[in-house]
Amino acid sequence: MSGLIGALDSAAKSLATQSEGVQLAGKNLANANTPGYARQRLVIGSLGTVQTSVGAQSMGTQAVGIQQIRDQFLDAQMTREIAQTGFLQTQDENLLKAQADLGEQIDSTTSSTTISDTGSATSGISAAISGFFSAVEDVSATPSDTGAKQVLVEKADLLANKINVSDSRLASLQQDISAQNANDLGTVNDILKQVASLNGEIQKYELNAPGSAVDLRDERQSKLEELAQYMDFTAREIPDSHGQMEITAKGADGSDIPLVSKTNVLGGVSADDAAGTFTGGAPPKQLSLQGGSLEGNIQVRDGAIAQLRENLQAVANQLTDSVNKAYNPDGTGNNFFAAAPATGLIALDPTLSYTSLQTASNGDAGGSDLARAVAAVATRQFSTTGGDHITGTISGFYTKAASGFGQSVASVDSKLTDQLTVQSLIGTQRDSVSGVSQDEELTDLMKYQRGYQASARVLTVIDNLLDVVVNGLIK
Repeated sequence: MSGLIGALDSAAKSLATQSEGVQLAGKNLANANTPGYARQRLVIGSLGTVQTSVGAQSMGTQAVGIQQIRDQFLDAQMTREIAQTGFLQTQDENLLKAQADLGEQIDSTTSSTTISDTGSATSGISAAISGFFSAVEDVSATPSDTGAKQVLVEKADLLANKINVSDSRLASLQQDISAQNANDLGTVNDILKQVASLNGEIQKYELNAPGSAVDLRDERQSKLEELAQYMDFTAREIPDSHGQMEITAKGADGSDIPLVSKTNVLGGVSADDAAGTFTGGAPPKQLSLQGGSLEGNIQVRDGAIAQLRENLQAVANQLTDSVNKAYNPDGTGNNFFAAAPATGLIALDPTLSYTSLQTASNGDAGGSDLARAVAAVATRQFSTTGGDHITGTISGFYTKAASGFGQSVASVDSKLTDQLTVQSLIGTQRDSVSGVSQDEELTDLMKYQRGYQASARVLTVIDNLLDVVVNGLIK
């Protein structure tokens, strides 16, 4: 009798174990496309053995836990790659915006980045510079032609407008980048708080069952990967803390600055927008971020975009100084461009119009010495060592600046393409370890299903045997 009862209990435990396996396989299949989910496996253990008259016999099996299939090294590598991708991606996006704001057609597909041929381009600063000096040449050839003068004034105004509009758009882009970073810092600090909170929840679950808070660990890893989009960091599990982690960022002095320790957020992350630096920890220390969109935004804002604006300023200053000196050589007459425009980088002198435009220093309507002097500015070689604002011709300097910017765009785009490939490879490696394989889960599902059916069959047989024994005794 005790043998049948023992077998009945063992079969019931087996039935429950196989049921757990079916449920877990179903859970894995349901989360096959859930980001951050790591597949789980049922850990089955023996209930032990007992000594019987016929020898040692098993007391059956039971589900003793759920194992999460994760590789912590691949997880850490993935967060690093996500940070690097975020760093390059935000630069690429903002550089493309800046290129559009510049209004120049830059061909960055060739080995030597170039801008559109100024002879065929119809828009952009390069075409406007060419159009301005071409109009000056026309006036110098026909100084008494009112129509040519009118075209020159229009071309000059168009050039000033294009420079000012491009600079204004780039300035707005820099402001947008600063605003984006301010918003992202709020997100970063929220994520740090969520990770700290998850640490506390994991600690409660794993206090007596290490590694059991599998779903919470998945959620925490997802938060870490979300955080990596904004900044690079190191996440380590604290020994003897029941699954809790600490997050540190590299400081400017090379030290590791704690941002999260167990359930505590240590000061969070803040920024000095003007200086383009970030601080974190308690007390706050300057961080040295190497990845993530926060640092990517700062580098492109204060790097390529700032340099582009400086080059536009140099072109505007050189145009103003050199054209005014050629147009008003003794400094007693009216200038061509305003010496200090109230707004923008460059503007026409308020007194300039096609009727007031002077072509000769002696006032002769048929003279053209002033027009020729202004036209000569187009081919003049300037040098910063000689006190000029640029080196080279005005058109050549701008072309070089725009082409250099195009090379920056192409370089970042190429790096991003390579980085996305690397991240994809790491993701594939991790999926081979932690990802859900539908074929494997279906195989497990069938295995547990067969086990469940077999356990149910054993229960039926034992029930029949018990029925025979009990009812037979009664009869």
